[in-house]
Amino acid sequence: MKRFKNILFLSNPKVKQNAAIQRAGSLAKQNDAKLTVLSVLKESAYTLPVPIPDIELDDLQAQLMREHRVELERIADGFRQEGIDVQAKVVVGTVFIEVIREVLREQHDLVMLAPDSKHGLISRLFGSVSMHLMRKCPCPVWVVKPGSGKPYRRILAAVDTFSEPWDEAEESINPLILQLSSSMAQIDKSELHVIQVWDVANEGYLGTLLHIDEKSLRRLRDETRNDIRQRLEQLMQSIDRDGIGAVRTHLKRGDDPAETIVKLARKQKIDLLVMGTVCRTGLAGFLIGNTAEEVLGAIDCSVLTVKPAGFVSPVTLGD
Repeated sequence: MKRFKNILFLSNPKVKQNAAIQRAGSLAKQNDAKLTVLSVLKESAYTLPVPIPDIELDDLQAQLMREHRVELERIADGFRQEGIDVQAKVVVGTVFIEVIREVLREQHDLVMLAPDSKHGLISRLFGSVSMHLMRKCPCPVWVVKPGSGKPYRRILAAVDTFSEPWDEAEESINPLILQLSSSMAQIDKSELHVIQVWDVANEGYLGTLLHIDEKSLRRLRDETRNDIRQRLEQLMQSIDRDGIGAVRTHLKRGDDPAETIVKLARKQKIDLLVMGTVCRTGLAGFLIGNTAEEVLGAIDCSVLTVKPAGFVSPVTLGD
């Protein structure tokens, strides 16, 4: 995965992040990339519920900054021993906003972090910081599940060739998803699984309202499936299969793409899911697709999310 040259790792000592640290270091070394280790102190950390004699807020802030700096330097020293070009930064503010500002300021091409949720439920694996970054960060965001520091055995790329030809944002994201997932599969010598979910839109109404007979509906389903299969096969030609353990495509019919993706991920025991988020191209805002939202709410593996071309983060340096 040689495209990442300026990686930002968000450190959070309150969560299990050893696997994320290991993965960030490995990726930086493989890519000969620069690595920044960032810690964000919440502004609320400097407030006191009641005044305490002989305690000044400036002293409290300085002490907290020193403690975070010590922890970051400990992590950075581990990277330096591996020959990685690394720097440590401590800033104050809202976590996801400061991360995105750092990305904009220093032109980072990847953000890596451990899940920030403290809950054990699968549906809560991704906490608020992770979700904010997946929605609003302009570069890819890789959330590394605790315990997944070992090489990934199975990687799943979720693509959508069902978009209209004029949808340049959607068209731009599929090749990127395959590029990243196949590169990662080459590094770890993993199996690469590619899923495309399809269905005939409003099929249930075609027979009841338009009185289309079953034979015609069956022909429509066959034509739709064949069209999607051809698009998927054409997309798959871009994959460099050298070094990948195996490549398997899954053309799944289903009216709920999220449910279908999650079901396959669980069945195949996927370690890393690579998928895209949907946005309004060129607008300073965000929309994460319903499919992505639902998948992230149910998945139990590491996730790498990417944005389509033209995405503009709602967070700016001037905020």
